[in-house]
Amino acid sequence: MNAIISASELVSDLAGDTPPVLLDVRWQLSVAKAAGEPSFDGRAEYAAGHLPGAVFVDLDRELASASGERGRHPLPDLAAFGAAMRRAGVSSDTPVVVYDGGQGWAAARAWWLLRWTGHPDVRVLDGGLPSWRGDLSTDVPEPAEGDFEPVARATGLLDADAAAALARSGVLLDARAGERYRGEVEPIDRVGGHIPGALSAPTNDNVAPDGRFLPVEELAARFKALGASDGTEVGVYCGSGVSGAHEVLALAVAGIPAALYVGSWSEWSSDPARPVAVGPDPQ
Repeated sequence: MNAIISASELVSDLAGDTPPVLLDVRWQLSVAKAAGEPSFDGRAEYAAGHLPGAVFVDLDRELASASGERGRHPLPDLAAFGAAMRRAGVSSDTPVVVYDGGQGWAAARAWWLLRWTGHPDVRVLDGGLPSWRGDLSTDVPEPAEGDFEPVARATGLLDADAAAALARSGVLLDARAGERYRGEVEPIDRVGGHIPGALSAPTNDNVAPDGRFLPVEELAARFKALGASDGTEVGVYCGSGVSGAHEVLALAVAGIPAALYVGSWSEWSSDPARPVAVGPDPQ
């Protein structure tokens, strides 16, 4: 199953016998705020207009737990996450489509969490809300309670030690902007740089100017050039496990499974004992 869906495909699916549950995850990281404070969420934008029937999901409060030693967006408590998804109408046998304001990061975080906890049919609206050409609604839906019960998978998730090991034995991709990877700037976390052995692979390079993903062949070629292909053990991290989820999504579109280090640089850099590499080279 494709991990993304176009706006035209979504129109068709919504008119079908089993229309997907729609989740609006509009959110934007604000580097002007101190680490640990909530970032911008799209609740006001949701109220002003959203896909008809879509339920708003708060990334900071429902797709993550409180900022701390495990990073700025650690895994949510699974019981609380499951309750939030059921309130939104998510059931295990009903397809789900998630979207955000167009960047794709927040939608990818919801996609990754649902997939990692066992939902079999989740897709991201390619290009987000700007790709939608239909009407918007200001009505707030009250969906029937869903039955989704999240169960953490044994694979697909990295901690700090596993990420460090993967940088040596496989391919660990750093999804942040290149200047943060190189340590030239660090607007949020304690120190700049990257995990030794990680390769710079900004997730923004996976999309066209309109926010849609590049064609599958281009994505596959990009990741192959980085040493990542089907059969290679691949991991991804970013600043706090949000844009990294978007890179995991891009890899999935290219047919390459990858694990996510959710704590990411915000967790790694918080411990002065962990090594930090700077400059353009992995080591």
